[in-house]
Amino acid sequence: MKKTILILLAVFSMQLLQAQINAITESGDEVILYENGTWKYLNDSIVSASEIPMNEQIFTKPENSSFLVKSKRLNIGIWINPKKWKFSKGGENDDAEFLFEKKDDDFYGMFISEKLSIPIESLRSIAISNARNAAPDLVVEEQEYRMVNGLKVLRMQMSGTMHGLRFTYYGYYYSNENGTIQLVSYSGEDLLKENKDVVESFVNGLVEL
Repeated sequence: MKKTILILLAVFSMQLLQAQINAITESGDEVILYENGTWKYLNDSIVSASEIPMNEQIFTKPENSSFLVKSKRLNIGIWINPKKWKFSKGGENDDAEFLFEKKDDDFYGMFISEKLSIPIESLRSIAISNARNAAPDLVVEEQEYRMVNGLKVLRMQMSGTMHGLRFTYYGYYYSNENGTIQLVSYSGEDLLKENKDVVESFVNGLVEL
């Protein structure tokens, strides 16, 4: 499924973008018009920090996540359960530093690291905008701040359609003075929503070293 999603991102993004029209309302607001007659504001991804709730629960890595995958770009890593997950390094030209795959299910993950400090609100808008380039109907279904292993992260769950395929991204977004991290798990919409504990245990391995 990972290959299918990546191929759809690369091949069909332009086709999907052609199915939308940017317009300006009489009041000057920019909107996106879709072929099915629906519309939405172009800048509806802009949200202030005060509008995103803070989850009071404390999240920690699972005890069975015993293998540490260390970033070479930043002082960040992720603990994974080696019995359930396998990983590979991204190529030199890949956005992701690491790619993950669950061994017995169609769950996948990406660890994207950049030596560029981006305010978390801006990182949120960038992540949404990039996802909508491939899936114009993408919506943010859930969002909140969390404390995960001592780090304040933004959690987002986003779902959309790429060439008839419904998918869901579930991830943590983190930024400090040294750089930015996106740790995202993804799968088919129904599979991920029915097994959210799988992705929860995966992303909760994020740690600062």
